[in-house]
Amino acid sequence: MRCLKMISSNIDENEKEKSTVGYDSNSSKPNLKGDWSNFFLLLLLYTMQGFPLGLTSSIPILLQSQNDISYQDQALFSLAGWPFSLKLLWAPLVDALYIQKIGRRKSWLIPVQYLMGISFLYMAKEIDNFLPDTGTPNIVILMCMFLISNFLAATQDIVVDSWALTMLKKNNVGHASTCNTTGQAIGIMLGSVFPILFASEDFCNKYLRDTPTSGGLVTMKSVLYVWGLIFICVTTLIAIFKKENDCRLEFEHVKLNVTQNYSLLCDILKLPSIRILAVALLTAKVGFSVTDTVTYLELVDAGVSKDDITVINTGMFVVKIIIPLVTAKYTSGPKPMSIYLNSIAMKLIWSLTFILLVYFTPMLINNDDGNTNIPMYYYVVLILILFVDEILSYIMFVAVLAFFSRISDPRFGGTYITFLNTVTNLGATWTSTVALGAIDLLTFKKCSFDPFNYCSTLDYKNVRQHYIAIKFTYM
Repeated sequence: MRCLKMISSNIDENEKEKSTVGYDSNSSKPNLKGDWSNFFLLLLLYTMQGFPLGLTSSIPILLQSQNDISYQDQALFSLAGWPFSLKLLWAPLVDALYIQKIGRRKSWLIPVQYLMGISFLYMAKEIDNFLPDTGTPNIVILMCMFLISNFLAATQDIVVDSWALTMLKKNNVGHASTCNTTGQAIGIMLGSVFPILFASEDFCNKYLRDTPTSGGLVTMKSVLYVWGLIFICVTTLIAIFKKENDCRLEFEHVKLNVTQNYSLLCDILKLPSIRILAVALLTAKVGFSVTDTVTYLELVDAGVSKDDITVINTGMFVVKIIIPLVTAKYTSGPKPMSIYLNSIAMKLIWSLTFILLVYFTPMLINNDDGNTNIPMYYYVVLILILFVDEILSYIMFVAVLAFFSRISDPRFGGTYITFLNTVTNLGATWTSTVALGAIDLLTFKKCSFDPFNYCSTLDYKNVRQHYIAIKFTYM
C-alpha cells in the first residue's frame, strides 16, 4: 500500500493549497446549469465511441446470414471485442503520460480519435475484399481490423471516462453514466443500423422504395468512409475550441509516474472490498450470457430474417436512449448498486423466456413443407421479450456506471474507473466467447422424417428435402 500512503501524505502536505476548479462546493444536488455544454460534449464523445461497437455487433449477424459460417468462426470474431476487457493493461499509461500544454486528457483523445478516423478510411477501402457479398469472408482479417478499431475505442473510453470526472462539476458526476449509456446507445444504433438495414437490398425495396432496384441505400464502404471523416472533423474542432482545465489545479491533484500508476493499480487490487466487487462483476452475467449472445444468431439460423431482427433491435434503441434519462434521478442517488442487484435477479428470471423462444421458434415459423412463414403474433411475442430484457439490461448498465463514478477517485480516474469498467466488460466478454465456442459442442443433430422438424444447420441444408434435422441446443 506504499503508493496509496504516499498519495495521502502528499495530500496532507498540500491541504492548504487545494483548489476547487471544476467543482461546485455550494450544492450537493445535481444541477446541470453551467454544465450543459460539457454534458453534450460527453454525449458526443460517447456516441463516437459507440459507433465501432455497433459496427462490431453488426458483423456477426451479417456473417450468420452466410451459409459457410460456423459458431467457431463467430467465436473467433468475438475476440475483436476483447480490448474493452483488457484496457486496464494500458490505462495507467494514459493516466501518467501526457503533454501538459495540450492537456492531460486531450493529449490522448486527439491522436486516438485521429487514428480511429484513419482506420475507418482504410477499412472502407478494403472491406469489400474481406467481407464480400458473395463468397467466403476472411474472418481472421476482419477480426484483426475490428480488433484495432476497438483497441482505439477502448483507449478513447479510458480518456473520456476519466475526463468526465473532472469536466463535470462534482455534484453532476452522476450524470456521466447518463452520457455514457445514452451516447453509446446512439453510436451503437448508428453503427449497426446502417450496415445492415440501409445496406440491405430487400429491406430498402420493401420499406424505402417505390420501385425496387438493386443494392441498398448505402454500402458498408460508404458508411465507414463517412464516419472516418466525421472522426477527423470532430477531433479537429475539439482540439481547437475545447479548453481543458490545468490538471495541476484539480482538486487534490497528485502527479504519478507510470511506475507509480501501476503500483497504484496493484494497491487497488489488494483492497478486500474491491476483490469482492471484482468477483461479483466477473460472474454477474454468467446466468444470462447465452441468451444475450446467441439468441439473435439462433433466430437467424432458424429462419427469421436478419433484416426483421435488425428492425426490431433498432426499435429497442429507443429504450436504450430513454432509460438512462428516466432513471438518472435514481441512479445518481446514494445507492445505485441496490438498483443493479435487484435488476440482476429480475433479468435472470426473464432469461427463461429466451430459452422458450429459441426452442419453439422453428415450430412457430415453419410450415409443413419447410418454408418460412412468420405469423404476426410471433413478432409481438419477440418484441415483448426483447423490450423487457432491454429495460432490465440498461437499468443495470446505468446503475453500475453511476456506482463507479461515485466511488472512483478523480485524481487518477483513468486507472480507477477503467479498472472497474474493465472488470465489468471482462465479465461480459469471457462469458460471451465461451458461450459461442460451446454452442457447436453442445448441439446434437439427429436425422428424422418428422415434418415438424426443420433442418437449419449447415451440414443438412443441402439435403433437407430428404432429411429433417432435430437440433437440441443446451443453454
